[in-house]
Amino acid sequence: MIEKYQLKEMVSYLCETAGVSRSGYYNYFSAKSQEQRKRRDTEDEAVKKIILKAFNFKNRKKGARQIKMTLEGQFKIVFNLKRIRRIMKKYGIICPIRKANPYRRMMKATQEHRVVPNLLNREFKQDVPGKVLLTDITYLFYSKGQKTYLSTIKDASTNEI
Repeated sequence: MIEKYQLKEMVSYLCETAGVSRSGYYNYFSAKSQEQRKRRDTEDEAVKKIILKAFNFKNRKKGARQIKMTLEGQFKIVFNLKRIRRIMKKYGIICPIRKANPYRRMMKATQEHRVVPNLLNREFKQDVPGKVLLTDITYLFYSKGQKTYLSTIKDASTNEI
């Protein structure tokens, strides 16, 4: 039969191997800790039902941020975003949004950072009309915050728009 001292040594060895303190091990199996975990699981079950209601709201599946906004806007319920994410992960609630194509992203990145040779060397005034064209985009705001864009192209030699 194993004596108390041997049991204590064995628990110490296993805790050290697992990287857990001995007091943490005993605390995990205490009645208070087990009761707390059961209470949290029942709370999570109740919150899961609410999250699923927001997840399927208007028959569109949503991610954690949209669920948070739906809960606040439609159901007047406020949950922390981390709590929503934790419960979604715990119960396997996954938003079916497709991931971006990594090859397309790589292609865009290589095109964006491509260096174009400097052919003008800041000599914008050329003798040939239509050889150097300059452009600019301006935002125009009108009535109640609506906006429109004005794009102009200017010939550098004749200064005509």
